Amino acid sequence: QVQLAESGGGLVQAGGSLSLSCQASGSIYVINTMGWYRQAPGKQRELVATITDGGGTNYADSVKGRFTISRDSAQKMVYLQMNSLKPEDTAVYYCNAYVSTATHHWSAFWGQGTRVTVSS
Repeated sequence: QVQLAESGGGLVQAGGSLSLSCQASGSIYVINTMGWYRQAPGKQRELVATITDGGGTNYADSVKGRFTISRDSAQKMVYLQMNSLKPEDTAVYYCNAYVSTATHHWSAFWGQGTRVTVSS
């Protein structure tokens, strides 16, 4: 099995910054795309940013220029640096990874989520 553990959420004032981290562990053969998604109260989960094993990135329009995704493939970690935070960034942020397990079966895995609250 594969586990994703997020950390770094919290409460911040508008205009501030937070950094999220996610550690993947378990029966991992290789990780392809890693990413961050978020779910605000009463809304559907949405993509925030993804990064491929080759370093290619994709961002939601709402976070472009403010958030930066990065990864350390050797350590099986993905990061999200969030700057110029807005109240509308308030959500639970989930780490996601597309993983080939030790049995060479590809699946998507999710972390438990970390809450980010931006006060106005």
